[in-house]
Amino acid sequence: MKDIEKLNRYLCPPGNGVFTVHTAKENKESLHYVQFKTIDPVEVEKIWKEELNNYKATNLPILMGLCIDTGGGIQRGANWGPLFIREHIQKSVGHPEYFDIGDVRVIPHLLHDKYLNEETIKSCQEALYDGEDLKVSGLSIAEEVCDILISENKKVFSLGGDHSVSYPVVKSWIKGRRAAGKKVAVIHFDAHTDLMPKRLGIDICFASWAYHMIELLEKPSHLLQFGIRSSGQPKEHWESKLGVQQFWASEFNSPHVEEKTLKYLKDEKIDEVYISFDIDALDAQYASSTGTPEEDGLEPHKCIQLIEKIAEVCHVTGGDVVEVAPFVHSALKSKLAPEPETTVESASLISRKILEVMSK
Repeated sequence: MKDIEKLNRYLCPPGNGVFTVHTAKENKESLHYVQFKTIDPVEVEKIWKEELNNYKATNLPILMGLCIDTGGGIQRGANWGPLFIREHIQKSVGHPEYFDIGDVRVIPHLLHDKYLNEETIKSCQEALYDGEDLKVSGLSIAEEVCDILISENKKVFSLGGDHSVSYPVVKSWIKGRRAAGKKVAVIHFDAHTDLMPKRLGIDICFASWAYHMIELLEKPSHLLQFGIRSSGQPKEHWESKLGVQQFWASEFNSPHVEEKTLKYLKDEKIDEVYISFDIDALDAQYASSTGTPEEDGLEPHKCIQLIEKIAEVCHVTGGDVVEVAPFVHSALKSKLAPEPETTVESASLISRKILEVMSK
């Protein structure tokens, strides 16, 4: 099967990755009108497919939605993040250029094909592809899609979804870029380490994805984490046990964080970086519509400054923004504006910046 044929089966128009029947249908229509100037499903599908056929010709970052929250486990709702962030970016003044490839098809009950028996896989293949032998779970589909795009030297930026969605995307990016002879590092903004080998016996989830990236990197220290402040172990535990580098939220405003980070990337001769940004890295006043908002976090403009500085010493060739849950209302409410507007605005700012530096 040709790559474009696979993409046509594995993907769907932006916004359609969220499975709905009637509830919240108006949210999809709002995005479709902004992006396609129509809410007619047939027209939306037609326009999207015509655009998708041109993906090989673009040099722009490719944006992909991963409307998956099965790998969460605290609160569901991050599956709506891509739709809300996309619409905000589209409406923003001077939004960055990118090629929107659409959303990965999602069966909301499934996470990864390796957790499914043969009977379930065949049943889902009948439902999605009339029985064709293709992947059926969101994370499995995402990895195949990214393998196609990254093998063609495309830069992929994804919108999640809970943080499990970074597992297939970062995995594909590390393998693809290292195979191309590039020295790579992962820049990870988060309130939490995501360094558990497993959670309740499950090895792919929002709390474990970063752990599994370590073995793919040349060195564990090529995983750099920023904004950590909610952890069952102190910083010294993670750095000594796993060899990663961490800059906790309490030290983030110190000049040495930027200096040490840039010096390390230069000394290690890192060619390319992937930036994974969990929205709860930000203080809850900037992002409370998320599964696990945390106080005493980072400020958006400080994160943007660091991203800009990193982009001056390395090429940013992959990225994601995850864990925006627009319909989740936390007790840690934003003091700045009503939610989810504040969280979506913050996510849009970060997304636009990552897309901007990826375009350079």
